[in-house]
Amino acid sequence: MIDLIQLYTYKPSFHFFARQLMYPEKLDFHPDLLAESFEENHPGREHAHRYWELMHNLSMEQIQEMYTETFDFQKDCALYMTYFKFEEAKERGQMLAKLKILYEMFGLEMPEGELPDFLPLMCEFLYAAEWKHDPRAGENFKMLLAILEDGTYHLVRALEKLNSPYYYLVKGLRETLKACVRQEAPAHEHE
Repeated sequence: MIDLIQLYTYKPSFHFFARQLMYPEKLDFHPDLLAESFEENHPGREHAHRYWELMHNLSMEQIQEMYTETFDFQKDCALYMTYFKFEEAKERGQMLAKLKILYEMFGLEMPEGELPDFLPLMCEFLYAAEWKHDPRAGENFKMLLAILEDGTYHLVRALEKLNSPYYYLVKGLRETLKACVRQEAPAHEHE
């Protein structure tokens, strides 16, 4: 079960994840961005700080080159979260359509030419969408988080093999999502 209140408290970090997963620009590395995105007890904070530290040892040109090399030329590092499971299958098209409907349901217009399973877009949706008192959120966000869990699982493993700083960023995202999933207590037969 998704803890929507917990997820809501992490909104600033989803903005950070979205910005860091887009093609890098100088403003994405403003010193205040990290501090504004993660409170002391945030589950993804440690990984985000490690990522930030590694990235700040590189020039902007090196970061942009690494981003392109990693996400544009490594098939295993695709930022499209349904790609790993479905590649180009019919099921992927159905999943993309469901995501698009979800975004529209919560007031997000899809950017022209972008697929709804693009990881930065999914993070931006979690940052921008207003779901706090919306009864539709529970069931619909369950699908969204399942897609994120599945897609980032494959992505984080590929990034780890490459020894990429982006490993820590995606690991931080996964830890954030994991903190928002409540395990349901198993029903006891003899209560």
